[in-house]
Amino acid sequence: MEKRPGFPRADTDHHGASILNPSSKDPDGKNTYESSDKDAKSGPCINQHTNDEVPAYEKDDFAEGESAPVETALDVVTKIVHVEDDQSLNPITFRTIFLGTGLSIFGSVLQEIFYFKPQTIFVSIVFLTVIAYVLGDLLALVIPRKGFLKYLNPGPFNSKEHAAITIMASAASQSALSTEALAAQQLYYGGYPSKAAGIFITLSSQLLGFGVAGLLRSIIVHPTKMIWPITLPVSTLLETIHRDRAETKHRMRVWYIVFFALFFWEILPEYVFPLTAGVSVFCLADQHSMVFTHLFGGASGNEGLGALSLGLDWNYIAAFFSPLWYPLQTTVNANIGIFGCYILFMGIYYGNIWRSQQFPFLSQSLYNISSDGFNYNVYNQSLILNDKFEIDFDQLDVQGTPWLTGSYLGYLITSNCGMTATIVYMVLWNRDDLKSAWSWCSFSNLKKLGNPRAILAMATETREERNARIQDDPDVDPHYKLMMRNGYKEVPRWWWLAILISSFIVGLVCLYVMKSTLPWWGFIIAIAFTFLFTLFFGAQQGLTGFGFNLQPICQMLAGYMFPGRPLANFYFTCFTYNTTVQSSLLAKDLRLAQYTHLSPVVTFWLQCAGCVVGALMNWVMMITIVQNQAPALLDIESVSVWSGQNVQQFNSLAIAWSIAPKMFSVGAKYEWVTLAFLIGFIVPVPFYIMYRITGNKGWGYLNPSIILWFMGNLFVGVNSSFTTFFLCAYFSQFYLRRKHPEFFVKYNYLISAAMDGGTQVMVFILTFAVAGGSGVAHPMPVWAGAPDQSLHNNDWCKKDPGTVA
Repeated sequence: MEKRPGFPRADTDHHGASILNPSSKDPDGKNTYESSDKDAKSGPCINQHTNDEVPAYEKDDFAEGESAPVETALDVVTKIVHVEDDQSLNPITFRTIFLGTGLSIFGSVLQEIFYFKPQTIFVSIVFLTVIAYVLGDLLALVIPRKGFLKYLNPGPFNSKEHAAITIMASAASQSALSTEALAAQQLYYGGYPSKAAGIFITLSSQLLGFGVAGLLRSIIVHPTKMIWPITLPVSTLLETIHRDRAETKHRMRVWYIVFFALFFWEILPEYVFPLTAGVSVFCLADQHSMVFTHLFGGASGNEGLGALSLGLDWNYIAAFFSPLWYPLQTTVNANIGIFGCYILFMGIYYGNIWRSQQFPFLSQSLYNISSDGFNYNVYNQSLILNDKFEIDFDQLDVQGTPWLTGSYLGYLITSNCGMTATIVYMVLWNRDDLKSAWSWCSFSNLKKLGNPRAILAMATETREERNARIQDDPDVDPHYKLMMRNGYKEVPRWWWLAILISSFIVGLVCLYVMKSTLPWWGFIIAIAFTFLFTLFFGAQQGLTGFGFNLQPICQMLAGYMFPGRPLANFYFTCFTYNTTVQSSLLAKDLRLAQYTHLSPVVTFWLQCAGCVVGALMNWVMMITIVQNQAPALLDIESVSVWSGQNVQQFNSLAIAWSIAPKMFSVGAKYEWVTLAFLIGFIVPVPFYIMYRITGNKGWGYLNPSIILWFMGNLFVGVNSSFTTFFLCAYFSQFYLRRKHPEFFVKYNYLISAAMDGGTQVMVFILTFAVAGGSGVAHPMPVWAGAPDQSLHNNDWCKKDPGTVA
């Protein structure tokens, strides 16, 4: 069979040679995968403790002067994270339950609050890990270890407690999209019939993602190549904190230095010196050109594309993913896409395609055709809704259809194209990785369903038989193999299925109680799409670290399936986009549990508890904010403590997609948004044909889905940090990883975690101290490093003279 590009087989090194080696136990009795040069030369040996011949992998630390680069997935998971397990550590203690619950409440409440803020931040898992460490060590220090209290404080705060708290809090610290739908229904559609149904629909949407992630874990979690790069900084941080203090003392000193350096540095770009968030030489040279603003500006929201701008604010550089862990292949494709975005957006706007110059350069809102480039008139959607909150198509004919900005249309086209390109790319280049996901419906397996003996054999497979099957599979992650060898019990498949079925039933009942207008068959289609999206886009995120934004695609699908029904659009999107995102997040944390060797059963209950706590607190905060701050949330120009910009956008897009046939169908003014789906099926094919003709695997290195998504990535927000992002990414993943692998292994992901942690803590403090999070804002006085926002943007680019009405 010919080899495909991407990660090589899990049992070979970057030269293709086998690196399976014997295992041993260290003097402390920890099962570990490691070998010496002698082992590598002498071949397999028998483990004296178990009498089993078992595989092991190269040491994660390099010998002096060694320069072997970290290239394959196996290199990453065995050299960055130690493949060893101390079974004496107890993950479930009073500290785990107390801190896990507390941080779950804290993270979910904080994330929901910031969803309704004009300045949004995201609760980072690194941030939660840092807080958990501080509080866990504090409890171990202050709680006495005598008498009954010894059960509350069994000893030093250990790594598995720390990992368990982090995973539970991570599962909770999301803002459920159902609360966005409920808030929009409350604000724009007269409320919803049942608060109880609102609670249970939030629980259902979150737990459905949990069930999907569990059922697909053998595909998107267990294989070696599914490294989930975003988990590596956290894994490295957890390991560095809790390994032998003598061994990790120097690494922790580096972590503290970097953490506090970024902690104090962030005061400058976030408050005192906002110019450093995006230094543009071109804007400093000419502060009167809107062309320069659109191309080179980007330090303020919706300003420009940030080309060649130098951003020094890590909060923006690593807003969604850190350049220090983002895989090199993904970075290269992203760089190509961003360069293409400069060309695409500037071409659309200055070519006046779709009357782009009548509307803002960057914006997601709906506009009236009366906009003229100086007065931007927002479309009044209330004029086209009837008393049932459905589209009145007669009134739509009178008012006319809304208009979108050219940049937002560019984003929709490239996103839609990239979605189908992802599916085709995965089928062409990673089809072997997907086969097992659908092996249950193969002809041979379908035959087994009619064979009682085959069914009995599958149902009665013992743990020993399953473990033997896993140990013989060369594609399974060595961390997972170690856990199974150590006797950890795997979660039965029916547990995940029970979660899925019960959540489905609850969700279906609630949709009808809520008068959502989403029919039962639409709900079933939504769940089917969740499985499909998780399989393709979840697998891509596990392989590359790249997460695809599916919300516009989900809203488009709903628009064509349920025309004229914005509420149906809300809930279809909730049970496709939100559930897919939730399943990917939980799959990522399943991988983190695998790296930290947490029992699968323990992880199951931790994530389940985190999902429930997070969903409940999301709903409580949503209903509290909506009831108390409705005027501010409905204000289009709200810049106070509270803002409804996210809810407004979600509702506006639901309206737009509900009239999709008049806006996006073939023959309509935005027909290319829909035709892009068909184009996406074709885009990856020429690359694959060239590979088959030339045999050059470099054609597979180019990933059209990632390129296309980044071609529309700059449609909104602060865009001044991409140049810095790429410089950091190439330095880390190309130069350090290849030329200084010793340093890369020991410090790269640790430094990434420290930078993220220091930044998140300071941003959190500044949000409440000076940015209005506590009720009163304290803006920085105007000076050269903090321009007057009424005249210039943060990078001194010219301000858009247009006004919104």
